[in-house]
Amino acid sequence: MTRTRILAALLMAPVAIAAVLMLNTPWMAAVSAIVFLAALWEWLRLSDVEDTLARSALLVLNLLLMVAIVWASATGGGSLVLLKMLAMVGVAWWLAAMLWLRHYDFASAPDARSRIVKLMAGTLAVIPAWAALCVIHASEDGGHGNRWLLLALAIVWATDTGAYFAGRRFGRRKLAPRISPNKTVEGLMGGVAAGVLVAVAFAPLAGATVAQLPLVALVAVLTVLASVVGDLFESLLKRHAGAKDSGTLIPGHGGVLDRIDSVLAALPVFAFGKIWLGF
Repeated sequence: MTRTRILAALLMAPVAIAAVLMLNTPWMAAVSAIVFLAALWEWLRLSDVEDTLARSALLVLNLLLMVAIVWASATGGGSLVLLKMLAMVGVAWWLAAMLWLRHYDFASAPDARSRIVKLMAGTLAVIPAWAALCVIHASEDGGHGNRWLLLALAIVWATDTGAYFAGRRFGRRKLAPRISPNKTVEGLMGGVAAGVLVAVAFAPLAGATVAQLPLVALVAVLTVLASVVGDLFESLLKRHAGAKDSGTLIPGHGGVLDRIDSVLAALPVFAFGKIWLGF
């Protein structure tokens, strides 16, 4: 399984990097929408929407919402204001999700109320993350938006790697034993260290000045913490659904949602931090 996982990652990583660096923002928005909607499809299944027709209808509604957002932004002279506002909505949602994690049994019953709450959560997780991705990639301030987006993703990837190795080597204290028994406080610290190191090392390539590096490091810390919340929240959904993975599309990795759960939470925080602190 480990060999399959590594091979799949080696295939996916260059494709993702090439897409971020080579596609213009409209194409990046379209490609990422496909990926994010694929993750939402799996989210709907974890939310106990088993009927394919119902899931398809909900997916189309979210797609239409994306189209409406693009249309509204275009008719506003290509302004990113709406996308920025949605990214901020994403930050607010993930703050609320932290409270949900503290109350494990909330919406855990297999009933209509729980299903509706999780469906709303899916839209609040996916749409703002997609909007944040577009905002970062567009970088209307004249910066290298594609490089900033790659840096945001690299922070998440470094966090996963650092947390894995630090957790295996030093892990003692459980971070959230009821939600994800394998995660440890030591792993979290390793993830923070790796994420910040990557951010500070590569931010100058995206256009950051030396004076801005402390601000980049601060945003990196918040981005890492958000990515952990996203990972834990998907684990919570899987625990409620009694599922090991969100899907089987990616060999050795599970589903699309399993791969981008951290990204969904990290992108709005990174976008908000970049806008707020002005780098």
